[in-house]
Amino acid sequence: MDGFLTPRAKLQVVMHFPEGPGNETSVPAGLSRRELLAGAGGMAVLGAPLSSLAAPGPGGTIDLSTPRDNLLALIRIQASLREEDVPWWYSGVIYGAEEGKAPRLLFGFEGMEMYWMRHLDAGEFELIGHTVSFLKDAESGEWLKQWRNPYTGETLEVPAAVQGGGAGRGFNYSEKGIRPTPFIDRMPERPPAYRILSGGGRVWLSKETEYPPGMAQPRLQRQTMNCALEEFADPGVTRLKTQFASTVFMPWRAWMNMGEHPGHLIWHAAGLKLPSVESLPAPYRKRLETEHPDKLSARPA
Repeated sequence: MDGFLTPRAKLQVVMHFPEGPGNETSVPAGLSRRELLAGAGGMAVLGAPLSSLAAPGPGGTIDLSTPRDNLLALIRIQASLREEDVPWWYSGVIYGAEEGKAPRLLFGFEGMEMYWMRHLDAGEFELIGHTVSFLKDAESGEWLKQWRNPYTGETLEVPAAVQGGGAGRGFNYSEKGIRPTPFIDRMPERPPAYRILSGGGRVWLSKETEYPPGMAQPRLQRQTMNCALEEFADPGVTRLKTQFASTVFMPWRAWMNMGEHPGHLIWHAAGLKLPSVESLPAPYRKRLETEHPDKLSARPA
């Protein structure tokens, strides 16, 4: 394994533990690009807050000590420091989970998330955009138009999974944390906990989505994004070429007509950030252009 990030003499790491404040430790700060790429050793940061990520600092260094630079690092990984469309493509499977029973494979799916990082006042950002997923037969990979519910025996029409929002309805990104914009005053100011490590010339960052209060449970998303360590360490790259995998827990979809049937869904997806929508797989792109042409961009009106 090569290119590990390590807490060395010039690297500041502020550790965060779930027991609460007062357990933080740190060492001196400031890690140059050369030192970052030359690092050797074990894992970098375990359970660390946003302020322990890396981002470009003055003079082309990677400074792990400032919340501002750390915020910009996350934006480079997830979207772009420029205001522009940032499409992600993904493919995956969906399982049904009932208590005491093995998960049941229900669907395959393929989709796209389109991001746009708005620049706000006071150095804050808002991530807006949308998601369009089309369900597939889990075995054949064909698009699903109808589906026989194995739990109820009912044959149902299968809609696309479309969600998202424009300006004022996305996620606020700041040094105070990541919070859904409409609920920002109802959620605490706390940088989310992250796990970041590097190996094999890649940087790996794992995080959980912050959902607004009051949503039906269970609901959780754990996502891991990775990119090339050499590109990550270059301050001039504002939009990193990132890959990801994620697992999502959520209630039955309304269109499944599950009523009070106990259980939930487990989604698992993997994919990558694309240069543009032209890079989408042709069958998916054709259907998207036909059925949801308004989702080809997330540019604010």
